[in-house]
Amino acid sequence: MFVRFSVLALGLALSASAARTGAQDQDRVKPATSKVVAVTVYANTALVTREVSVPEAAGLTELVVSPMPPLTMQSSLYAEGNDNNRVLSVRFRTRSIAEDTREEVRKLETEIKTLQAKAQTLDADMKAMGENLKLLDKLEGFTAKSLEHLSDKGQLDPEKIISLAKFVQEDRAKRTKDQLLVKQQLDEVQAKVAFTQRLLGERAGGSIRTERDAVIVVDKKAGAGTVKLNYLVGSASWRPQYKFRATGKDKDAVVAEYQAAIDQRTGEDWTNALITLSTAQPLLNAAPPDLKALAVNVSPVGTVAAAAVDPSTGVPVPPAKPVAPGASAGGGPGGMPSATEYAKDLDKLSKNLRSQVADNYREKNEQKANDLANNAAALEQFRDLFATKEELTAAAAAPEGAAGDGPSVTYKLPTRLTVPSRSDEQVIEIAKIELSPKFYYKAVPVLTPNVYRLADLTNTSEFVLLAGDATMYLNGDFVGQTRLPLVAAGKPFTVGFGVDPQLQVSRILVDKTRTTQGGNQVLTFKYRIRLSSYKNAAVPVQVWDRTPHAETAQTIAVNVLNPKPELSTDPLYVRDEKARGLLRWDVTLEPKQNGEKALTIDYEFKMELDKNVNIGGFLAK
Repeated sequence: MFVRFSVLALGLALSASAARTGAQDQDRVKPATSKVVAVTVYANTALVTREVSVPEAAGLTELVVSPMPPLTMQSSLYAEGNDNNRVLSVRFRTRSIAEDTREEVRKLETEIKTLQAKAQTLDADMKAMGENLKLLDKLEGFTAKSLEHLSDKGQLDPEKIISLAKFVQEDRAKRTKDQLLVKQQLDEVQAKVAFTQRLLGERAGGSIRTERDAVIVVDKKAGAGTVKLNYLVGSASWRPQYKFRATGKDKDAVVAEYQAAIDQRTGEDWTNALITLSTAQPLLNAAPPDLKALAVNVSPVGTVAAAAVDPSTGVPVPPAKPVAPGASAGGGPGGMPSATEYAKDLDKLSKNLRSQVADNYREKNEQKANDLANNAAALEQFRDLFATKEELTAAAAAPEGAAGDGPSVTYKLPTRLTVPSRSDEQVIEIAKIELSPKFYYKAVPVLTPNVYRLADLTNTSEFVLLAGDATMYLNGDFVGQTRLPLVAAGKPFTVGFGVDPQLQVSRILVDKTRTTQGGNQVLTFKYRIRLSSYKNAAVPVQVWDRTPHAETAQTIAVNVLNPKPELSTDPLYVRDEKARGLLRWDVTLEPKQNGEKALTIDYEFKMELDKNVNIGGFLAK
C-alpha cells in the first residue's frame, strides 16, 4: 500500500512539473529576429514596417514577433512575403505572464525590518528627550522657588540667577529643536514603512504582465529570407515648423529650414529607420464607399430639420428646430439662429462624422464607415441650403488647405534616423531651402507706431510648405515668431522679420469739419502721416491706412480727396483692397530722411449722410 501511494504521488509530481514546464515554455517564447526598417508618421498614428528574418528550413514556419507595442491596432496587422516566402496568415495575440518576484519580496522584507529598527531607535530618542524636558521643567521650578526664598532673606545673587535662567532658556530651545527634528525623521520613516508594506502586499502574491505578439505563418522554399510585418500604432504624430534666416539684403538668399516636430510615445524605438511624414489619413479599405440615395424630408415653413446626430450610429436625427425665414448672418428675430450660424453647425457635425470614418475602417467596421461617410455628405449638402452665395463662392475660391485638413502630402526623408519613444517632442529636418528675397518695409500707423521689415518670397522648392509656426532670425539674431500659411510649390508668399527701430512713423488728425449741404450733413477729416528714416541707405516702404467703408453706398457716401502723394497703382491692391476703404502708398525713404526732412503723407476724406441720422459706431471687418 505504501509503495502504491508513493508511485501515485510521483506520477502527480511529474505531471505538475510537466505542466509548469509547458507554461514556462509558453512564457518564454523565442521571438524571431526582427528590426524596424521604415515608419510612416501620420497626424495621429504611425505605420511601422518590421523586417522579420525567416530561418533556412523549408516548409511551413511560424514566426513570432514579440513584444509588440502596447498601442498596436490589432486589425491593422498585415505581412508581405516574396518569391521565396509566401505569407499564409498573420494574427495578433496577447499572453499573460506571471513574473517571479521572490527576490524582490525578500528585499522588501529586509527593507521593512531595517526601517522598523530605525523607527524604534527614533521613538526611544523621543522618549528620552521628553524626560529631559520634564527634568528641565523641575529645574525651572526649583529656580523660581529659590529666587523667592533668597529674595525674602535679602541674599539674592543677580549674576547667578541670570546665569541659571539663561541656561534654562537656551537648553530648552535646543532640546525642543532636537525633539522636533527627531519627530520629523520618525514620521518620514513610518511613512516609508507603510509604503513598503503596501508594496510588499502587491508583490508577495506575484504579478502578471501582458505581452503582445504577432504570429506569422510562412510557407517558404529553401534558404534564409525575410518577410515584412506592417502595423499601425497610436500615440505618434508630427507637425511642421520652420526657421527663416536672413541678412536683410536682397542679394543674400533667405534660408528656410523646414522641420518636423515628432511626438513619439508608442513604447517602441525606431532605430536606424527610413522615416516618412504624411498628412494623409491611413485608410484600410481597398474599395470606395457605396453611394446611397439622398432622401429629402420636408417640414412646415419657418422650421427645418435639426442637425442632431445619434452618437451610437452617426445617423442624423430630425426633430423640428425653428429658424427665422430669410435670416442672415446677424441672426434671426427673437434670438433664433441665423442661416449662417446653422450652416456652420452642420459643417461641424459633418467633420465630426468624417473623423470617425477612418477609425471604423481601421477597426474593420466597413458598413458603419460607409454609413458615416454617406451621412456626412448628406449634412454637407443640407448645409449648402443655408450658406449664402458669397460664402459658397469664397469657399470655392479658397486655396486648398485654407480651411479643413489641407492637402495630402508626403515627405520621404533621405537618410535613416533613430527616433526613440519618449515623452518630449523630437525635431528633425525635412529640407533646407534657399529663397530669393525682395525686402521692403510696412507701416500701419493707425494700428502701431512700429515699422516692420518684410520679405516677398516664392516657394521655388518641390515641397508643399504646410501651415505651421515659424521662428525668424535676422543676421543671426532672433526677431520674433509668425504663423506660416499653406504655401504650394511655386507660390509666392510674404514673411516678416520683425521691427526696424531705425524707421519711425506717426499719424495725427490735422483738422475736421461738419457742414450741411442740402438735406445731408458732410463730415470732413484731414490726416497727416510722417515717416522718418535713420538708415544710411534708401528703403522702400508700404504705408497703409483706412477710411470708413459703407456696406450700402446709398446710406453713407465716403470719398478720399487730395492724397499726396497719390495712392498705389499696384493692380492687386486696386482690385482687392482699394474698394474696401483701405489706403496704400508706395514710397521710398531716402538716407537720413528725418526731422524737418521727414516724408509727409497728407490726405482727407468726406462722409456724407442724411442730416437726420447719426453714425452709431465703427466695426473692423
